[in-house]
Amino acid sequence: MSFNSIYDISGSAMRAQVMRLDTIASNLANADTAASSEDGAYKALKPVFSAMYKDSFNEQNVAAAVNTLGVTESNRTVEQRYEPNNPLANDDGYVFYSNVNVLEEMADMMSASRSYQTSVDVMSRVNSMQQSILKLGQ
Repeated sequence: MSFNSIYDISGSAMRAQVMRLDTIASNLANADTAASSEDGAYKALKPVFSAMYKDSFNEQNVAAAVNTLGVTESNRTVEQRYEPNNPLANDDGYVFYSNVNVLEEMADMMSASRSYQTSVDVMSRVNSMQQSILKLGQ
């Protein structure tokens, strides 16, 4: 595996974690938003990733980058509260709140941050190895 391949793979992992952090930020920002209908309520977003092998999978090439397939909405039910005085209340007096689980989002945020930092560390170590190779040539 070449150094460029390592940079490409780590870069794909970093892009994936940035997308994950973007969706987490969106989810947390909308955690307490309300709507007048279940369809109008904010639904938590989750990115979907898959492994993308550079060439054919064999013993010489076992490297896989991260491929982003898209973003899906959570199928968790939205919270329905009886608040007849709320301006967003429907005819029955109910207001619908997002289905964001703040604790789950915080745990995902810590995981994404650590994964991002791990990719930064890999790139830093590869850079250090390249610098060491250049010093050997002197």
